[in-house]
Amino acid sequence: MSSPVTIIMIEDDEGHARLIERNIRRSGVNNAIVPFTNGTDAVNYLFGGDGSGIDHKGSALLILLDLNLPDMTGIDILRRVKENSYLKCAPVVVLTTTDDSQEIKRCYDLGANVYITKPVNYESFANAIRQLGLFFSVIQVPPAAT
Repeated sequence: MSSPVTIIMIEDDEGHARLIERNIRRSGVNNAIVPFTNGTDAVNYLFGGDGSGIDHKGSALLILLDLNLPDMTGIDILRRVKENSYLKCAPVVVLTTTDDSQEIKRCYDLGANVYITKPVNYESFANAIRQLGLFFSVIQVPPAAT
């Protein structure tokens, strides 16, 4: 039996964060959402006190990531998550105002699963999140490397 997916939302604009959460809830997804308004707090949560990420070994996480954060770039967070043996299986949905094709390509090259440009069609976004939630409800989280 897999554990429920925890949604990690890294978004510095509180208005956008509320809108994202409201639309996730409206789509019927009731998973826990852990919000962060800056990269430092999100990285500390994801990688833990020792920086290894082992605290999330076997956890089902979905990361919603803004690229434009006040203290670091979302690209740096994406790179670190996808290079980490305990976190690399976590799907990352990039939600950002940046629509530069080079930036989009870089995110996908680093392992982003979805890239959505804000302002976003929240109905489509909420549906995608719901589908990811359904996907997680029927699969086992792959074991992380030891």
